[in-house]
Amino acid sequence: MAVLAGGVGAIILGLIGLIFWWGDFLRLLAGGIPIALLLGGGLAVYIGIDELKDKLQEKREKESEQKVTEIEKAKEELEKIKSQAEEYREELEKLKERPKE
Repeated sequence: MAVLAGGVGAIILGLIGLIFWWGDFLRLLAGGIPIALLLGGGLAVYIGIDELKDKLQEKREKESEQKVTEIEKAKEELEKIKSQAEEYREELEKLKERPKE
């Protein structure tokens, strides 16, 4: 109950203060708006730069993943070619060992 009474009293004193010091309140508000704009703008710039860094990092990661997959594909292809070359060598050796007719 005491909190309720204190809250009502604060509201009444606040309204009386606004009525008597309306001009001062407006000056304070007018002085606070540029500061709020500066701080809000600075925060927006900071967040924008952070988003750009994140996008660049994601792009770099995708490019590196793509390079890794390309390297893996090239290794697989190289292994296939090596196995084919080994088969051809074996076949050539068999042909060399065969008696000539």
